[in-house]
Parts: sequence; C-alpha cells; structure tokens
Amino acid sequence: MAQILAASPTCQMRLTKPSSIASSKLWNSVVLKQKEQSSSKVRSFKVMALQSDNSTINRVESLLNLDTKPFTDRIIAEYIWIGGSGIDLRSKSRTLEKPVEDPSELPKWNYDGSSTGQAPGEDSEVILYPQAIFRDPFRGGNNILVICDTYTPAGEPIPTNKRARAAEIFSNKKVNEEIPWFGIEQEYTLLQPNVNWPLGWPVGAYPGPQGPYYCGVGAEKSWGRDISDAHYKACLYAGINISGTNGEVMPGQWEFQVGPSVGIEAGDHVWCARYLLERITEQAGVVLTLDPKPIEGDWNGAGCHTNYSTKSMREDGGFEVIKKAILNLSLRHMEHISAYGEGNERRLTGKHETASIDQFSWGVANRGCSIRVGRDTEKKGKGYLEDRRPASNMDPYIVTSLLAETTLLWEPTLEAEALAAQKLSLKV
Repeated sequence: MAQILAASPTCQMRLTKPSSIASSKLWNSVVLKQKEQSSSKVRSFKVMALQSDNSTINRVESLLNLDTKPFTDRIIAEYIWIGGSGIDLRSKSRTLEKPVEDPSELPKWNYDGSSTGQAPGEDSEVILYPQAIFRDPFRGGNNILVICDTYTPAGEPIPTNKRARAAEIFSNKKVNEEIPWFGIEQEYTLLQPNVNWPLGWPVGAYPGPQGPYYCGVGAEKSWGRDISDAHYKACLYAGINISGTNGEVMPGQWEFQVGPSVGIEAGDHVWCARYLLERITEQAGVVLTLDPKPIEGDWNGAGCHTNYSTKSMREDGGFEVIKKAILNLSLRHMEHISAYGEGNERRLTGKHETASIDQFSWGVANRGCSIRVGRDTEKKGKGYLEDRRPASNMDPYIVTSLLAETTLLWEPTLEAEALAAQKLSLKV
C-alpha cells in the first residue's frame, strides 16, 4: 500500500487527446486458462468465438474499432450511475455535439427508476447529474465516461445517492482544510460463468491450500492475470488514479489500488474503476463478484481496506493525531460496521487476516486488527492509518466520508474518550 500513499498530483478530470486501446485479441488466454475439468458448453463456445476468423465477427469487430473523429465532431458519452441495490452499476449512451472537458458542460439526463428499484412506476423519472468525466477506453477517441449521481425531478437526492451526502461532508471547511487523502484497496473475485465457482478452480472441487497464490506467478498459481492487466491499462487510459494491482491470497482473487485521492474524488475513481472491471469481465465471459466471502471455509474473504490520512497526520507529530482518530473510530465502531458493506459478518471473523466484527482493535503492523498502523508511520511519528474493516462491496462514498466525519467533525464526551483511551491503551 505504500506506493499509493506517496504524494502525487491530484488527478483532475480534464481530457487530453487520447489514443485508442487495442483489445481485440486480449481475451484468448483468459478463457483458455480454464482447467480441462470443466466442460461447460458455453465456455467452449466462448473460446471458439474469440478465436474464430469468421467474417461476421471480424466485421463487427472492425465497426467497434472504427475511428469516427475524421468524419464528425460528435462524441458518445456513457452516463454511469449506481442502481437500486447500492452496488449494481447501470449505464446508457448519448450523443454530444462536440467534445467536452468539464462535467458542467454536460446536460442532465433521466432514466426509468422503476426498472432499477429506485422509483415507483407511477412516478418513475430519476434525474442524472453529471459529476466526473473519464476517457472511454472501449470506444477511444474523444468519447467519455460520465459518473453521475441521482436526484428526483425536484432536485432532491434519492435514497441510494450516497455521493450527495459525501460531497456535503467533504465541502465542510474543517474537512477541506485537512486535505483528506484516501488509498483504497479493492479486492474482487473472478468466477467461471454459469457455475459461480472461482476462475481456475476445478468445478465443484478445490485447488491446493492457500500459500502459493498471493502475488504468485505461473499457470498453476495465477488465474485471471489478463483481466487484471487489461483493467490496469484501461484505468490508466481513462484517467483513474490507479496505483497498483496484485494477485490475492485466494486463487482467482485479485486487488487493485486507487489513490492517493483527495476527498470526493476517491469515490468517483473507485466507482469508475469498478465500472471498467465489470465491462472487461463482460467481454471476457467471466463473472465478477464483490462478495466479501465468496467461498466458505479456510479461504480468505475479499475486503476494501481504506488507507486514510489528514494534513495533520502527515505532518510532524502526526502520530498523536492518528491515535486520537483511532480513539474516535473505536467509539463509533458499530456505526462504521453497519455502513461498511453487506455480508461483512461472514468475513470479519477474527481469522484470515481480519479482526472480529464485534470487537474494535488496533495495532502496529498487525493485519488481524480493525485499524492497522504501519511500522514506518510509528518510526517517523507521522503518516496514515489503514481501516481494514470495509468489505469488498462497500460504497466508497460512504466509507470515505464517514472516516472524515468521525475523525474530523465528531467529538465524543470527555468521559467516553477517557474510558476508550484506557481500554485501547492509548495516551492522547
């Protein structure tokens, strides 16, 4: 995680002239890496379809890669929003008359909220407000991806719009002055289609025990690398502040890191990165899941560890500020847990590098704690903390804004603070 917390210029959503990503032959090795134990007809067809020289497929592919810039100034904008479950992504396309550089230049739009679980049928119109622009790695050219949030026709945020509340917290003067940085480690699991079983695993059976797979190299240890690499490049192309990726402890599970990002930008970038991953796995014929415990038993779950610092934490004497933040977080532990993702109780068991969901804990270099502080932070007396509680399906708008609210805006009573400090052996 160290690389994503090094100072870097904040990524602004301004567009530069892009060059298209060529991806037509990307997926051959992804599907072919499936073990021969699986004889799924759908998967076999997918291999044939991807490798086929069939002229119909080639003609469609040539149209998908068509460069429209020499013939028109018009571009395609893909409007993206979060659906009714709070974790599903939706999108649709519209034509714009010319390239744009800032969300303020984009028109609002609407969709049928009754079909996404966000509005009743008799009053189904939900309004999309453009909030952030990214380059489109699928269409190339001047085409764009637009992260939107959702409102009623009267201009009120709908219940599933968590961005609006996060933007309110991050616009608070006290929060804004502390320049909160976030580095988010998004874990995810790749599944074989139709059987909902991890990529590379024998269907209905298990590979060897965990140990060789974390950051592993080789056909018997790494399944899905092409998807991870394609996603990495797509994020860089789009302008997402991605800082790294690695294979995870459970085979078929991967992680990418986004950050350091400031304030509301962290949520925008993670949601767009998730959208790209959904599209890439769609093209590859592989299923993406953000379930925090996709396989029961002696297998690691999937989290979304969130690294966090403020200006005061990063300056001399910052370790004392970090300890005060940990104290506040301990006093609102259950409030954070309730907002940190569905199904997290199956992951936070006190095993597999997690703390118990019912108990708050912190430690230096301890991955079995709720909050981990790095050795380097302890040594330098300043730096950041890692909240290891968020599940892989958490909403980054909720998690980042709640961290800022609890550590910068919320004040406990003196009595509660003293009792918590004693319990946690914190001197603040």
